Amino acid sequence: MSSQPLLQSAPGKRIALPTRVEPKVFFANERTFLSYLNFTVLLGGLAIGLLNFGDAVGRISAGLFTLVAMGTMVYALVTFHWRARSIRLRGQGGFDDRVGPTVLALALAVAVAVNFVLRVVSGREEGGR
Repeated sequence: MSSQPLLQSAPGKRIALPTRVEPKVFFANERTFLSYLNFTVLLGGLAIGLLNFGDAVGRISAGLFTLVAMGTMVYALVTFHWRARSIRLRGQGGFDDRVGPTVLALALAVAVAVNFVLRVVSGREEGGR
């Protein structure tokens, strides 16, 4: 028998082993996507309520909330596909996005602030008559 080991590697060469992606990673991506869509459905419901039962200020606010909801849907879809592609290609980088949620939160805060300001201004106009 030979005294050499069964598996030898060439000097300076690294052996690349395939990495296994666990199913929970895929499910976490889907869960995040569904969470964003749940938020957009709630925001869209609020916009429809304002559109149907509100006055002129309600219609303006409904338009703003609809735009924020649609932007959130597009962001969620793009992020879902980006993460799914990275997972399929076994990307080792982080899958987090720090800019997107911040922009969406600021857009929602602006929509709420515009609604508040318009409501206060319209209340003063009605009270001043």
